[in-house]
Amino acid sequence: MKKLLLILCGIALTIAATAQSITGIVKDEAGANSKAVTVSLLRVKDSVAVKFAATSEQGTYKFEQVPAGEYLIKTSHVGYTPSLVGPVTVKATDVTVPAISLTKMSADLAAVTVVSKRPIVEVRADKMIVNVEGTVNAIGNDALELLRKSPGVMVDKDDNVSLSGKNGVQIFIDGKPTPLGGADLANYLKSLQSDNIDALEIISNPGAKYEAAGNAGIINIKLKKNKSFGTNGSVSAGYNIGTYAKYNTGLTLNNRNAKTNVFGNYNYSKGLNLNSFNLFRQQGDTIFDQINRMKNYYGSHNFKAGIDFFVTPKKTLGFIVNGNISDNETNTSGPMSIIYKPTNITNRVLVSESINESERTNLNFNGNYRQVGEKGRELNIDADYGFYDNKGDQYQPNIYFDPTLTTKLYSNIYRMISPSKIQIAALKVDYEQEAFKGKLGYGGKLGYVKTDNDFSRYDVVGSQETLDKDRSNRFVYKENINAGYVNYNRAFPKKGYAIQLGVRVENTVSNGTSTGLKWNPTQGKYENYDSSLKRNYTDFFPSAAITFNKNPMSQINITYSRRIDRPVYQDLNPFEFKINDYTFMKGNTALRPQYTNSFGITHTYKYKLNTTLNYSHVKDIFAQIPDTTEKSKSFLTKRNLATQNIVSLNVSYPFSYKKYSVFANLNTNYSIYKADYGGGDRVIDIKVASAVIYMQHSYQFKKKTRFELSGFYSSPSVWQGVFKSKSMYGIDAGVQQTIMKGKGTFKASLSDIFRTMRWSGTSEFSGQTSTASGRWESRQFKLNFSYRFGSNKVKAARQRKTGVDDETMRASGGGGSGGMGGGQ
Repeated sequence: MKKLLLILCGIALTIAATAQSITGIVKDEAGANSKAVTVSLLRVKDSVAVKFAATSEQGTYKFEQVPAGEYLIKTSHVGYTPSLVGPVTVKATDVTVPAISLTKMSADLAAVTVVSKRPIVEVRADKMIVNVEGTVNAIGNDALELLRKSPGVMVDKDDNVSLSGKNGVQIFIDGKPTPLGGADLANYLKSLQSDNIDALEIISNPGAKYEAAGNAGIINIKLKKNKSFGTNGSVSAGYNIGTYAKYNTGLTLNNRNAKTNVFGNYNYSKGLNLNSFNLFRQQGDTIFDQINRMKNYYGSHNFKAGIDFFVTPKKTLGFIVNGNISDNETNTSGPMSIIYKPTNITNRVLVSESINESERTNLNFNGNYRQVGEKGRELNIDADYGFYDNKGDQYQPNIYFDPTLTTKLYSNIYRMISPSKIQIAALKVDYEQEAFKGKLGYGGKLGYVKTDNDFSRYDVVGSQETLDKDRSNRFVYKENINAGYVNYNRAFPKKGYAIQLGVRVENTVSNGTSTGLKWNPTQGKYENYDSSLKRNYTDFFPSAAITFNKNPMSQINITYSRRIDRPVYQDLNPFEFKINDYTFMKGNTALRPQYTNSFGITHTYKYKLNTTLNYSHVKDIFAQIPDTTEKSKSFLTKRNLATQNIVSLNVSYPFSYKKYSVFANLNTNYSIYKADYGGGDRVIDIKVASAVIYMQHSYQFKKKTRFELSGFYSSPSVWQGVFKSKSMYGIDAGVQQTIMKGKGTFKASLSDIFRTMRWSGTSEFSGQTSTASGRWESRQFKLNFSYRFGSNKVKAARQRKTGVDDETMRASGGGGSGGMGGGQ
């Protein structure tokens, strides 16, 4: 590894073409110097941007270390027509470009049509951006399905998200973390429809400005925003059919002028999904052969409304409210044969037809203030409050029959009522300024979360329901995270490199209390018990990066970061959640945070070919362990594995020729999992090499029709530390047609054409061998229509983002045990 770093650094420091500088000045219509104008340097032969700059207070700009060749100079500024000057020839001397004069745009641009197409995937030094809007094969999907198809991302059988072979991904929505984890997070992502998603940002190694949570990095889901002056909006409607039908519709409205921006959107989805799950488990002298079919009825409302006040050109005050309301009902049916292993004879069959109803309500409120000043000064203040109200009602009959399924033997019937509430509050402040010949940023966050989970289990006999006091409890968890950071960036253009150094400190205070009733055999009565966990710890999270860019055609970026993942609060809750008489889930109050040290090196060739080598060491990694109890019963719980070491290599390349374009991504990783829970069959020592290949092809027919073909392959891997999965692959195709003078778009697609998307795998631990498999309605035919109406005037100077500025991607959050909903 050291030799590789030395070789790559040597290449970056020694390879450089003959380079000079280009300088110039930009003026407005009156001849005055124009500041803060974006200036781009484009190659003549392919119009690729090789450098960017912004004019100073005096209207001047300068491009350093420009290789010999022919270039174009492009300027863009809000309210002015973009200009293109050149060609400019660079040889052996510095070049001064004649003054560029800006021209104001016409007040009425209704007749102007601007056509632009973003690449499917953009790879930048700090993140990868998957542009969802306009991608044909993304229509009719939800956020979780989009993640499943994103480069380097894996979604396992339990809907846990991993990135480059690492668990612990932090999910953000518009720059803010979701406080949910596990099944709650999966259900929330399923309620977000692709029609409302603009892009996915995959940030593998976040710096000190970002919350330290997420050992695998951050995936930020950016929702669509309207950026035009005037009154405008769009409507959309979609229909999907797999085994059952699904529907979605949406509306956006926006009114913007020089002083205010009022905006809002609403999306609704409804449908029925079918899933299958098979589990073959051997434990002791018994075999459990379980076959399940799950029907999920869902209906979801997503909405957002807000207003921005442009107090002055340098001061903006904004308020926003967004939320989600959803109803779900999951019906699970199917037999489980219980077989005596020595004779291979079935002695009884368990039939369970459970009904799980849930209602989820989420509301978030944000107020933000942004002020910019001279010398790069920028202040951002965010205040957030949010709450989640989830209600769960599960009816679970366990009915036992003889092997012929004709004679009922006995039954155990339960009802589980499990309401939970989450409250979130946060205040964060971020400030940046020019200092020490670079940019200095610092800030802080105060965050608080409280979760209240009340679990009641009832034994059902006929029409009578009796509370099971031994298996009911209430779990209240409170967490306070106080954080501060300092971050410094500086470029050394003459030497051809730039640096970033930062450190973040976080103090975490958490308190979890589980209360309920416990039988006292001595007293012959139930007594109250109080089981508590308390933690108070402070951690430092340094980060560093150096970029070698003397030759812009061959750049190298080296990064380091230390990160933390705190347990999801449900995983700390010690109560038992019954799946059936022989399987249940329980929390673990001893679950500790996991820490990750990550090193990465990225090489970018000609702005297209990106190669990233990353090494991570994870201490106390979370793993979902299937354990045993009472000889024949199994339970799932989260535990800390001792370590995970993982080396990953990611290679991506976008290519285009005339009307054809393709994006290809290869992600490979090698992981080592180690843990010892008592020797023998309770030792984990797993080594695995895996790969994920993703490709998307696009061809433009004339100007209004586009065809897409995409697919991915995932090799055998390991999920959650112990589950060895088999390979999986799928192919999608779609077509898009622009109609109604460019205002309407019609899309049709077919996902998983050959119906190959199915998961399967095995695990062996603590005398238990399990083989599991399943599938969902992966093959679906999807139709979608959208129509844009209203003003198409030039976009405003500031793109609204919930509590953060889009250009600097200010993110915030907390750990998996309930994020802070805001703050850095």
